[in-house]
Amino acid sequence: MTALVWFRNDLRCLDNAALSQACKTGEPVRAIYLLSPDQFQQHHMAEIKADYIRRALDELAKNLGKLGIPLDFVNAPHFSDAPKAISQYCQAHKVTSLHCNAEYLVNEEQRDNAVENALEIPLKTYHEQLLAKPGSILNQQDKPYRVFTPFSKTFKNRLQLDFPRCHPRPKPVSAEIKPTKCPPLFGNGDASNWPTEEIALLENLRTFCRERAPDYKTARDFPAIDGTSRLSAPLSIGLLSARQCLARLLMEQEPEQMEHLWSNDSGVGCWLNELIWREFYHHLYQQFSHAVKGKSFKPEYDAIQWRNNQEEFDAWCQGKTGYPIVDAAMRQLNQTGWMHNRLRMITASFLVKDLQIDWRWGEQYFMRHLIDGDFASNNGGWQWAASSGCDAAPYFRIFNPTTQGQRFDKDGGFIKHFLPELSGLQGKALHQPNTSSVNYPAPIVDHKQARELTLDMYKLALT
Repeated sequence: MTALVWFRNDLRCLDNAALSQACKTGEPVRAIYLLSPDQFQQHHMAEIKADYIRRALDELAKNLGKLGIPLDFVNAPHFSDAPKAISQYCQAHKVTSLHCNAEYLVNEEQRDNAVENALEIPLKTYHEQLLAKPGSILNQQDKPYRVFTPFSKTFKNRLQLDFPRCHPRPKPVSAEIKPTKCPPLFGNGDASNWPTEEIALLENLRTFCRERAPDYKTARDFPAIDGTSRLSAPLSIGLLSARQCLARLLMEQEPEQMEHLWSNDSGVGCWLNELIWREFYHHLYQQFSHAVKGKSFKPEYDAIQWRNNQEEFDAWCQGKTGYPIVDAAMRQLNQTGWMHNRLRMITASFLVKDLQIDWRWGEQYFMRHLIDGDFASNNGGWQWAASSGCDAAPYFRIFNPTTQGQRFDKDGGFIKHFLPELSGLQGKALHQPNTSSVNYPAPIVDHKQARELTLDMYKLALT
């Protein structure tokens, strides 16, 4: 008689419904993680994220070991291998119940359905990976929201009526055991600069909510300063839950400042909106599966005839477009596996609306390099930039990469860090370098001309 916990994107012992419920059965508890490198690579997972997951699993194994729970690593190279692999494990270890936290994308739901059909024991699924179960936030016509602002308003009203509470750490179910090391998943990524230890992550969350969240609204757009949370990576693999983030944000508010949490005009309210944007995209893609399958959320945008110039795409990937803010951002991504949120919008707009390259090329490149790669958020962001998504920017909204650099990195602190060849420049010369005097490429396109071409291209496709 054994209760089994199947870990996926929930690599934590705190606030984990599946783990908590398994430990309440009174039976011995075991845990598994499926090693699915083929599937991960099919989903364009970055090598740095694969290493981050490996490190997180080593930490999880330690924490589970203190609870007397062994974590076993089961080979299932592709999701289609999961039913057989889990069935055999359950038979070998006399498992009587399987517990997991639900995942909502198409491939994951198909995998879970196949596993459930293959088992002779109950698969107990808990809908607590998000703050709200997809499909539970509906408009007055009982339809999913397609626009963020009313979704956010309804979501906040729900939170105020029923504020979610975190699950405590389970009590040990037996004596402490020695943890097993996770083997490498694939690739040669190095995520050693990203903490996986529970105490460090909780301290990072506490520090942000206490010290930087109040200024988040005014600081978040400037890549040269430490104005963001840097919590997207642990959220993407479940080292932290959105519920933990929300709870800590609430705890750091003084009673007389509680209204700030619900205000779009405050720093803390602005960060809460970022958590809700994450929810919005996950809800959206669970309910509109065509957007998960490489299609535009708005089907008419699939008629666009992209130029898809390979040389220009390569220049964008390498940070050699001749536009400093774009190039610095791409080099940040290539060197660190992360990119500042404002820069994700700038680089995406440049690829789609200056180079007229299919947003799906950029979406895949980001996923192959981001440590915080999350399909729903990444796809949603790219479709927002391409104007093809839900609640997206209108197609005629086209960022000027030069003025974006001047506005958000005026003194060039960020640009000079990643483009040391421009370190001697300042002012206009920094944002529009004279390529005859520095070792830096000339702009690969003229922004004004590119803008007009993009407008014509969209108009032709949408009429």
